[in-house]
Amino acid sequence: MTEQTFSIEAYNPVDIYGVNDRNINVIKSTFPKLKFVVRGQLIKVMGEENEIKSFDKKFSLILMHYETFGKLLENDIQQILQSEDYNDSFNNQPSNGVLVHGRHGMLIKARTVNQHKMVESIEKNDLVLSIGPAGTGKTYTAVALAVRALKNKEVKRIILARPAVEAGESLGFLPGDLKDKLDPYLQPLYDALRDMLPPQKLLTFIEDGTIEIAPLAFMRGRTLENVFAILDEAQNTTKGQLKMFLTRMGKSAKFMVTGDITQIDLPKHQESGLIHAMKILQGVKGVDFVMLDERDIIRHKLVSRVLRAYEGDVGSR
Repeated sequence: MTEQTFSIEAYNPVDIYGVNDRNINVIKSTFPKLKFVVRGQLIKVMGEENEIKSFDKKFSLILMHYETFGKLLENDIQQILQSEDYNDSFNNQPSNGVLVHGRHGMLIKARTVNQHKMVESIEKNDLVLSIGPAGTGKTYTAVALAVRALKNKEVKRIILARPAVEAGESLGFLPGDLKDKLDPYLQPLYDALRDMLPPQKLLTFIEDGTIEIAPLAFMRGRTLENVFAILDEAQNTTKGQLKMFLTRMGKSAKFMVTGDITQIDLPKHQESGLIHAMKILQGVKGVDFVMLDERDIIRHKLVSRVLRAYEGDVGSR
């Protein structure tokens, strides 16, 4: 008799086992020759080696389904267990424009013309700068593209960076240690990731370094290979900072830079690195620009009206 232990520590056990263990009971009934001992996030399986191998293959497909669609129903498990070619049919499903299947079955897609341009551009170029006002989905779409690349094994890691530029508050007066002071600047990146990855999986990725969320200053001196790197709020970088980030690019890397040139928090005497990059990188092979505008705003309808009001108020600039 062979014994093997399987771990689901990267997932919420309730999501995998099902309410009242419905999912795991379906699995057990499909493999009557195996003995299961389920304790917390560990599943111990005992039986003949060929039976355990068969279970291993099917259980891997079940976890793959959950990672892709963000949910796992009893019918899903039955289909996977009963199908001989589920893996092939799974891989050949049309995406219908879906970038990522988020939590609870959420379908995350490019929803506007210019968001679609972001998707097309990063497929053709290694560096894309997406520029537009608040609410146009720049960051969210960029993070979705990064998660898709990671899930498709096109990259090994995701790097998400932001400049820690003060916007009306001083870091020194914020409570806590350095991480506590910097986390508020990085919160929008965490929020997007939480929509796209199961909580335990996200935590595991952050702990093992598969996903790194850090201030821009932490990128200095590094070479980023096999990564999808995003620099958010790039309008608040200096020329030197943005140059530093762009020159971190290593082999098999995709870089996406996002920013809003109407919301610059740098001192008045400093030129935004993003505006400078818009001037000097136009026409550089492998670099593309995607410009978003108020037509891409997908927040509350009032956001578009507020932006138009500010654009019409010359004194507010």
